[in-house]
Amino acid sequence: MADRSILFVIGSLSVGGAERHVTKLAISLKRRGWDPAIFVLSPGGPMTDVLEENAIPIHAAAMPSWVNDLGNDRLRARVGLVITAFALWFLLWRQRPRVLHFFLPAAYIVGGIVSLFTPVRRRIMSRRSMNHYQANHILFGKLERWLHPKMSLILANSIAVKNDLVAEGVSPKKIRLIYNGIDVEEFRSSRSRQALRDLENIQPEAIVLTMVANLIPYKGHRDLIEALGAINERLPPRWLLLCVGRDDGIQAGLEHLALSLGIGENVRFLGSRKDIANLLALSDIGLLTSHEEGFSNSILEGMAAGLPMIVTDVGGNAEAVVNGTTGIVVPAKSPDRLGEAVVELLNEHKRKVFGGRGRERVFNIFSLEACIDGYEEVYRTLGHKEKA
Repeated sequence: MADRSILFVIGSLSVGGAERHVTKLAISLKRRGWDPAIFVLSPGGPMTDVLEENAIPIHAAAMPSWVNDLGNDRLRARVGLVITAFALWFLLWRQRPRVLHFFLPAAYIVGGIVSLFTPVRRRIMSRRSMNHYQANHILFGKLERWLHPKMSLILANSIAVKNDLVAEGVSPKKIRLIYNGIDVEEFRSSRSRQALRDLENIQPEAIVLTMVANLIPYKGHRDLIEALGAINERLPPRWLLLCVGRDDGIQAGLEHLALSLGIGENVRFLGSRKDIANLLALSDIGLLTSHEEGFSNSILEGMAAGLPMIVTDVGGNAEAVVNGTTGIVVPAKSPDRLGEAVVELLNEHKRKVFGGRGRERVFNIFSLEACIDGYEEVYRTLGHKEKA
C-alpha cells in the first residue's frame, strides 16, 4: 500500500474548536485507511484520551526534570521550546511522514521552521481564524508571511479567511477552501426535550437562548447581555440565557452586568460542558455574537440541532447562516440589532422554519463526510502533483 502517513502539528489537545476538529479529522482519516499521527507542542488535554481510544499516535517532547527547576519562567519557556523543536525535528527525520499539516499559528511557526531542515516536502498549513491576532504579534505575522511560500498548500475554512490569506500575499491558486464539518447525527438527542430541561431545572414554557463560546471578550457576551437587558420587558416572563464555555477571566464582570440590568436570574454560566448536544436540544434559539471569527463549529452545531441562529456578520458566520432563511445575521458590537433579532425569533413558527432549514443546510453542505472528503482530495492532489 502507498504511504498514507500524515503528521498533524498543533499546540495542544485542549477543548477548543481547532483541537476538536483535528481529533475528528484524525479519527475519520484512520477509518478511511490513512495513517494519521499528532505532534503537540504542549502535551496533555482532554482530547488526548479520545485520540488514544482510537489508536491515534500522539508525540510530544519529553521534558527533562531540570527544565522545571529553572527559576525564570521566560527562560523555562524558551528552553522548553528549543527541546520541543528538536523533538519534532528528530521525529520528522525518523518517520518522514508523507504529509505534514500545521494547525494554529504557534504550531505553524515552530513546525514550519523546523520542517525546513528535514526531508519532508509536502507541507500544509490550515488557517482557521481571521488574521487580527497579527496586529498584536507583529513577529508572528512576519514569520507567517515568510513561511507561506514554502507551503505546498494553504487551507482556509471560510471565504473570509481565504481573502485574508490573499491579502497577505498568498496566491489564490495555492489556497483550498474546506469548510468545517460536523456529524449531524451527534445532535439528535435520545432524550425528550422536557427530560433534558428537568436535568437543568428549566421550566417547560421557558424560552431558552444558548451561546456556546468560551468567555473571552471578543466573543461578545457583554453585547448579548446588554441586548437582553434592553428588551427584558418584551420577553416572556420565563426566559433563560445559557452561556456555555470556559471562563477566561470575564465571568464575574458579566454576572455583575446582568445583575445591574435586572436579569441576573435569567443568565446562567455553565462553564465547559461535554453534553453540548443535550443543551442545544433543550434550547429554542442559538447565538454567536463574536466581534471576530474564522468559521465557528458552534454555529453548525446549533443548526444541526434544529435551532434558528442569531450571529454577527464577521468572518464566515454569514457563510453558514443564511440571513432570513436559517437565522438572522446582525452587525457586530450592535446590542440594539441583536435585541431586535431575539424579539423577532420569539415567533415559534419562524423558529421552527428557520431551524429546519438550518439543519438541512448543515446536512447538505457542512457534514463531517463532506469535510473529510475535502481533506482526502487535498492529500491525494499533493501526491499526483509530485508524480507529474
